[in-house]
Formats: sequence, structure tokens, C-alpha cells
Amino acid sequence: MINVLVVDDSALVRKILTEIIIKTRGLFLSAVAMDPVFAIDRLKTFKVDVIILDIEMPRMDGLTFLRRLMTSMPTPVIILSSLATKNADVTLQAFEYGAFDVITKPEDILELPELEERLVSTIRQAAGSDVKAKLVRQFKKASAPEALKTIHTMSAFTGRTKTTNKIIVIGSSTGGTTAIQEILSGLPVDIPGIVIVQHMPVQFTEAFAKRLDSLLPFTVKLAESGEQIQSGFVYIAPGDVHCSISASGARSLLKLRDGPRVNYHRPSVSMLFNSVANYAARNAIGIMLTGMGDDGAKAMKMMKEAGSYNIVQDEASSVVWGMPGKAFECGAADVVLPLDRIASEICQVLKRIK
Repeated sequence: MINVLVVDDSALVRKILTEIIIKTRGLFLSAVAMDPVFAIDRLKTFKVDVIILDIEMPRMDGLTFLRRLMTSMPTPVIILSSLATKNADVTLQAFEYGAFDVITKPEDILELPELEERLVSTIRQAAGSDVKAKLVRQFKKASAPEALKTIHTMSAFTGRTKTTNKIIVIGSSTGGTTAIQEILSGLPVDIPGIVIVQHMPVQFTEAFAKRLDSLLPFTVKLAESGEQIQSGFVYIAPGDVHCSISASGARSLLKLRDGPRVNYHRPSVSMLFNSVANYAARNAIGIMLTGMGDDGAKAMKMMKEAGSYNIVQDEASSVVWGMPGKAFECGAADVVLPLDRIASEICQVLKRIK
């Protein structure tokens, strides 16, 4: 049984979540709390495997509680809040503080049962046996982001407009925001252009790009259709459109387009990796990071068969070994590495393919 604690100041939300948990096989409602202060008391008394947490609450807000929890009693936390839509910075903070996932609470609370399937699936994923240790490691690494600003500052970068026919592509989902930040912080400033598909709602992608741009020595921006991929630039795929690449001579160009969801996602890692397999695989490094599902796994295998070098995050350092696990299982990986070794591996590979 997975023991769930619900923390929300709305009696109606608590009632709806209680009904969902009680009727779902394998879940047990350990306790409910109307705010984090009550939740602290509940944690002293009841066994809790997963916490569903609101952000806006009296006496203590959810983010303060989350940060304190992860330093003293690391527990998988699913944020369920309307602020997930209204304030993207709050959502990014939640991930940095160690939230397992963030789900947008509908404006009409009566629509909450429509999220039941996703909520139950996320609870089960969050209850993984080693998720606690992974989340607290992730939180500790992300809790001092100011330090990233000083990395590489002794080496000035002069090639921001230099073109490149090399490309690095990254696919990630659950747990990916901090994993991406850690990898980018370990790369040199003259890195080839990097294109990233991170599964997140459309309203968060711009805030994610701006935050990384403020912390890192390269330019981090939302991808724009038709622009040329350049050294020293990191391109984040916008939400709700597919991102891929195309070739124009020796140049790689970004392409954005509408279309149906692929593997339940838009943007889809598969769409990006497929395009790399077709246009740039011999000059590409593919990276698959933590995430639920299998988006991008088969396309990554196509990249490898076409000549790319592929790095897959290992199970021990992944918050969820879904996407990287599937990539490994289908033979898409050249190497499987813990998160803290991926940046150095990228640097070594780039030296070999110059």
C-alpha cells in the first residue's frame, strides 16, 4: 500500500482527493491536513510515502514547507496548485526544492476528478523505493544555484555567432529541470548548439529558459522556427509545439510546427531525435535523461544507427528511469552514466569528433 498525505486548505479539494485515494486499489489515505503546520504533526504520527501539497495556504506556504521537508524528512511531494498555471517561477522553484512533479489544479475544483488518472499514476511513480534519496540529492545540488553563475567565468567566450555542424540534443521529463541545469553547468562556454525537449506545460518553458540563461554563461532561449543553431547557444523547445531540426548545407536549422501529440507529448523527444537521425546524426550527441514513459527511446536508437553518440542517464541517478530505461532496453545507448558524469563525457566525445 502507498500511504498518501493530502495537504490543502480547501475542504472541497481534500474531500475530492480523499475519495480518489480511497477508491483506488493500492493507495491508502494516511492523513489529511489543512495546512503545513498540521501536516508536520501528521508526519510525526502517520506513515507517509507520498504527499499531495497545495502552495497557497495559511500559516505556512507550500514551498517553505517543501524546502524544510526535503532537508529534514525527504518525502516524494506532488504539488497540486492553481499557481502552477499562474506563476511559472513558483513551479520552477518547486522542482528546485525537490518536488517530484507539479500538476495544475483546475480553476473549477469540480473538474479535479478529470485529473484522476494522471494523479494516481504520478503517486505510484513517486512512491518508487529509491525516489526519496534521489530527490534529496537533487534538492541539495539545486539549493545553491547562485554558485553556477561563477562557473567558467575565468574563460571568456568569443564565439557566440560561430556556426557549427555539430549538435547536442537532450530529451527529459520528470526530474529533468534540475538534471539539465547540472549538465549545462559542467560544460564549456564554447559548446556546440544544444537543443532540449523538456516535457512541461507551455506556460513554463519561457520561465525555464530565462532562469537557465541567468545562471549559465551561454545564451539560453526558446527555440524559434527557422533560426540557425549556433555554438554557445542552448535552445529550449517551446511548449505545445513540436521541435525538430532540418539541414541547409552544413547548417542545422530549428523547425517548430503544430501536430498531434506523439507518445502523449507535444513537444515530443521522438520528433526531435527522429529529425537528428535524418539530418545530423554523424555530428550529433544524443542524451536521454530522467523521465516517465518511453518518449524518444526508439528514435534515439535510430540516431545511433545513423551514427550519433548516445548517452543515457543511469537508473541510480534518475528520478524516474522510464525514458532512459526504455532507451537502454532498445539498444539506443553507447554509454549509461550517472548524472554527475554526463557533462565530462560530452566534453570527451567532442574532442574525439573534432
